Amino acid sequence: MRFQVPQFIEIEDKIFGPLTFKQFIYIAGSIGLAIIFFTFLPTFIAILISLPVVGFGAMLAFYKVNGKPFINTVESAVKYFLGSKLYLWKKVDRAPVAKTPEARAAEQVYVPKLSQSKLKDLAWSLDVTANQNPVTKDEGEEDK
Repeated sequence: MRFQVPQFIEIEDKIFGPLTFKQFIYIAGSIGLAIIFFTFLPTFIAILISLPVVGFGAMLAFYKVNGKPFINTVESAVKYFLGSKLYLWKKVDRAPVAKTPEARAAEQVYVPKLSQSKLKDLAWSLDVTANQNPVTKDEGEEDK
């Protein structure tokens, strides 16, 4: 039995003509606020206040920043400005300290070198250990 897989799951459905539900809410809310301003305020002040409100509603509905809705940018900005900020890097200027020759000698790490005889002894001990404890096959395995 075959099932049909949805293709465009990231695209919202157009409910109110060419607008999605979110776009309709943003536009309707900003126009509703503009109507309230015109009702209770003088015309000149209502125009000054309602233009930015309607513009912001249009940006929320249609504008995208880097392919993401503008509301994500607004949310990030609000979180940044209202949230606490943690600064971790604070450079402290320190005067350089001169090292004494004794301190430089102590910094050098001694690396032992294997001589020819020690290398042979190590290889021989590995061979003897391998012969004493041979690797056994499980009972269920067969040679390939």
